[in-house]
Amino acid sequence: MNQSSRVAVLLLLLVQLTTRVVRADDESRSITIVNESGRRVQVHWINPDDGELVPQIEPDLLNGASFDLKSYVGHNFEVRELPAKNTGVCSGEDQTCGVDYFAVNSNHDQVIYIREGASIEHADSRTAATKSAESLLVDCKFAAKTQLEADPQSALSIIDLLSDCVKNGVADEILKANEEISFQEELRKSMGDLMENYTCADMTLNTTEAKRTEYWEGRKVEVMIDRPTAKIHLIENFVTLEECKAVEERAAPNLHDATVEDGRGGSELSEHRKAKQAGIKVDWDMEAEGDLIASLSRRVYDYVNHVLPFGIKENGQEDLMSIQYFGRGLDDEKPDRYMPHCDGDCNGLNFRTGQRMATIVMYCDIPEVGGQTRFRNSNVHVIPKKYAATFFSYIDPVTMKMDSGLTEHSGCPVLVGEKKIVTQWIRLGVDDENSWDSFNSRKEKSATRYILITL
Repeated sequence: MNQSSRVAVLLLLLVQLTTRVVRADDESRSITIVNESGRRVQVHWINPDDGELVPQIEPDLLNGASFDLKSYVGHNFEVRELPAKNTGVCSGEDQTCGVDYFAVNSNHDQVIYIREGASIEHADSRTAATKSAESLLVDCKFAAKTQLEADPQSALSIIDLLSDCVKNGVADEILKANEEISFQEELRKSMGDLMENYTCADMTLNTTEAKRTEYWEGRKVEVMIDRPTAKIHLIENFVTLEECKAVEERAAPNLHDATVEDGRGGSELSEHRKAKQAGIKVDWDMEAEGDLIASLSRRVYDYVNHVLPFGIKENGQEDLMSIQYFGRGLDDEKPDRYMPHCDGDCNGLNFRTGQRMATIVMYCDIPEVGGQTRFRNSNVHVIPKKYAATFFSYIDPVTMKMDSGLTEHSGCPVLVGEKKIVTQWIRLGVDDENSWDSFNSRKEKSATRYILITL
């Protein structure tokens, strides 16, 4: 391979390394539009059937303002400058109003900047990475050219110089990216702390809009988060009235104050967790005879195996848990609730055999006021629906890395009424000979405190 070919291959590899190509499972995209034009503008979606302009914001987008919209790949939009209110004219040379257009592409993290005269600058993750690569190439080419002009005899070493320049440049870009990711993660968690009380107190806040809708065995499934290490699903009509009654009756004699794990293989009472709970052993021998609790538990494992490729079985798993919260009035200073926590490891590290990697929560009774479920680091807010379920997993089945906090969640205070749920935690690597509690008591366990009860 000659020198020019080697350079071409190297540059191609650089672009591939610094360009993040995201494969989407669907065509929906979230767009942020930022008005930096100095004027008021209006944004219209262009109906592909008849060309009708459909306003996306009312009455208009002020200078310096921004707004988010959800659209789809291939949708087209018009951005039009509006006349100044005091003069009735626009900023063009002949006092005409600027107009420009943009189309939603397949990349993620799209931002539309509206510049002077309503001209559009379309930015996204891929174009940003490409620009970074192009800038790095220019710098490295200039360094190589300068070296060649200074020493014409060094032509054979230019490829090594270019290679080192590119390698070091890419390493710097990766370091900057990792630092930015760490910063954004800390910022996200700090913002989650601040928003926790506000979102729980806002009784008008609705369930977060789903990313997409699917169906499983005739049940509607709203996909809220779908990341390699973190998934959050809302499933309608997952549990029946009869199954809820069967669980409540079985749990009644054993209800006691809920506990959290003490970090030493046992459990303890905690102000972080106020509720009643009771574990329920599933009588699998009665499944063939239509036992309601066994049927419900089987449905849980069927759904887990629908989402995750582990072929999970019931052997060695934790008991079903009946958890009940009781409202004592709007002025209750210490209401039943559950503070933010993770059900398993949420440190982004490798999965540890026998630990939790998914949770499913089924709602049997919902309170009149309070009791929402909040995934604060994912900005997912869930208003419980009777007989629905919330499923979330916190493991990447390909890399076996754990979630880094997206599934951290809390149960907002229950103020009026009762909230009764059934929870199942799902572990990977347990069986009849190595049950879940044998892993909890091992000394190799992390010092991180795992919450024993969820929501």
